[in-house]
Amino acid sequence: MKSIETIAIVTKDGKITAQLPLDIPEGEHQVVIVIDEKPLAEEAETEKKKAPLKFSAYPVGLVSESLTFRREDLYAND
Repeated sequence: MKSIETIAIVTKDGKITAQLPLDIPEGEHQVVIVIDEKPLAEEAETEKKKAPLKFSAYPVGLVSESLTFRREDLYAND
């Protein structure tokens, strides 16, 4: 028995198409199919709707308050 995780395409008429590894021999096989409730496109949309992570500054006391890190200051042509 072999466990394979892959993405399958389900058509409107209930047919399923999946890509299997090449080491599976040709012919009829008994398979078990587990379907997630939401299609992958739906899951991607819900991930896009998630609020972005917020990171707050944590003072470590290593940098002087007078220093700036503007791009112009970092890459100045002297």
